[in-house]
Amino acid sequence: MATIPTFPKRSEIAKETTWDLTALFPTVADFEAALVEVTEQADNFQKQYKDQLNDPKTMVEAIQAMGEIFKRVSRISHYAFLPVEANRNDRDAMLRLQEADNVIQAVMETTAFLENTLMEKDDPELDQLEEMDATLHDYVRRMKREKQLYLGKDVEMALQRMRPSLGQPQEIYNQAKLADMTFPNFTVDGVDYPLSFVLYEDFYAYHPDTAVRRGAFDQFSKTLAQYQHTVAQAYYAHVTREKAEANLRGFDSVFDYLLFDQDVTREMYDRQIDVIMQDLAPVMQKYITHLKEENCLDKMTYADLKIDLDPEYSQPITWEDAEDYVREAASVLGEDYVEKIIPAFSEQWIDYAKNEGKSTGGFATMAAGVHPYILMNFNGQLSDVYTLIHELGHAGQMITAEQNNFYLTDTPSLYLVESQSTFNELLMAGYLKRTQEDDRTQRFARAQMITNTYFHNFITHLLEAAYQREVYRLVDGGKGFTAETLSQITHDVFHQFWGDAVELNPGSELTWMRQPHYYMGLYSYTYSAGLTIATQSYLNVADERPGAVDDWLNYLKLGSKPVVDAAKVAGVDVTTDQPLKHTINYLDQTVDEIIAYSHALAKAHSEVNTYVTEQAKTKETVKVERHQEQSEH
Repeated sequence: MATIPTFPKRSEIAKETTWDLTALFPTVADFEAALVEVTEQADNFQKQYKDQLNDPKTMVEAIQAMGEIFKRVSRISHYAFLPVEANRNDRDAMLRLQEADNVIQAVMETTAFLENTLMEKDDPELDQLEEMDATLHDYVRRMKREKQLYLGKDVEMALQRMRPSLGQPQEIYNQAKLADMTFPNFTVDGVDYPLSFVLYEDFYAYHPDTAVRRGAFDQFSKTLAQYQHTVAQAYYAHVTREKAEANLRGFDSVFDYLLFDQDVTREMYDRQIDVIMQDLAPVMQKYITHLKEENCLDKMTYADLKIDLDPEYSQPITWEDAEDYVREAASVLGEDYVEKIIPAFSEQWIDYAKNEGKSTGGFATMAAGVHPYILMNFNGQLSDVYTLIHELGHAGQMITAEQNNFYLTDTPSLYLVESQSTFNELLMAGYLKRTQEDDRTQRFARAQMITNTYFHNFITHLLEAAYQREVYRLVDGGKGFTAETLSQITHDVFHQFWGDAVELNPGSELTWMRQPHYYMGLYSYTYSAGLTIATQSYLNVADERPGAVDDWLNYLKLGSKPVVDAAKVAGVDVTTDQPLKHTINYLDQTVDEIIAYSHALAKAHSEVNTYVTEQAKTKETVKVERHQEQSEH
């Protein structure tokens, strides 16, 4: 039986297992001083440039000055929100975050006049800015695009001032999930097991004991159901706000409004969902059926989807081992790339210990002019290295893009943002396949690639996206929804994808309550979009196509370039369905390889058993013959 984890308080964990925020500000007092300084900096900025933006030189100076202000805002923001993500039970940290949010909101209001003024300039005037400073190319392009949505200074300022209130639905959801939900113990075979949101998502969903795993899911789902109407109402508030903004800015559809910011067409969005729902479904049904057979399950339920193909196979590793794995896997991209991300270990960019109140999952974020920060939970297993190298993929891209772009435009489109991280997961899988000789480890490498890299990004989040699309279709059609509506949509999407291969046991329909992605626009589908680019690029590198590594490194340098153009730098054409079809074909081949390894392992196991049995029979025969000889004598 797996040991039930108990989480220490934040104050009880070793400092070296947490991130070091002193790189942002040495002390809380320095942080408080920065709040005052950035407010003064914004006020001086307004006094210097408001109503003075009449010539290109002054406008360029103002843009550059605003960039410096928002670099400081980035450091303030990170110092405030990272402690809350690491411990939502820290009330002092929560108060600092609220204080910082208020200051940042005031700074954004104070400096908003600059972009409002630029929106009112003619395109030739904006072109002059790029002529004076070539680093502003992407910024000027963004201003030209966003002019299409501009509603005038007064309306834009009113919306800016309402941002904190408009963003409350997501905060309500997070507080409900991480602070208010209380999960009672559950009992299996007379044993009581503790339960929490984090325990279920990070532990019980993967538990090797079927009775414990399904018992945890049942109790987890019963507790979720008690909050479903509150969470549904918070989500309704969020999507109706998005629809209102879409209408306000002249969009007939909320889809077009949300995709505009990503610089993505509706055709690209729909294709990503439709092709996967149709073409990947049979591949994953084949894999999940094999998973059921290998684990000798009576049936495959929704509660069983995250189990390992080989639960008895384990490769415990230390944190030091993890660094070696990352270094070796990433070496394909060259020493310069490795040296960008390896300081994460020695300089404490990563918060990897488990503690009470810590957020689930993982993320990477970049504090301007400092370095990235990563949150994750490390359990000492090789599978954790996939999460680690994923987040370091984000980190490497963030560092590279900041080095090669103007700060205000160093972030790629949301459509692309998961490509750099999932590419690194494929590097890890490739490294294991290259360096491990035995069939069991070869199967493990492929299964981890399926269950970690693709299941998470290509299926879990894609099914979220398919669900989300149906919700927005309701909103676009002027219809409302309730918790029951959301549950029915979720059930229908899951059934469409899994068919009869998975039994959707009660509680599976409440999966819409478990992710914050729905509060981030059309984010969920971008995981699969990014992984499609990553897969094609990785296969180019793995096949040693000339220039493939350089193409990928050049892709990492890009900031907010148009999506189609950016993907072409990586050697991928996202205007067609071919990269997606190739990715699904690669997955199909991988599943077949996994099944072949399973058959080989079973055959080898059978041969060993046969040999052992024959040896035992031989020994018994010899024993009987000797006994007979002794009797004759």
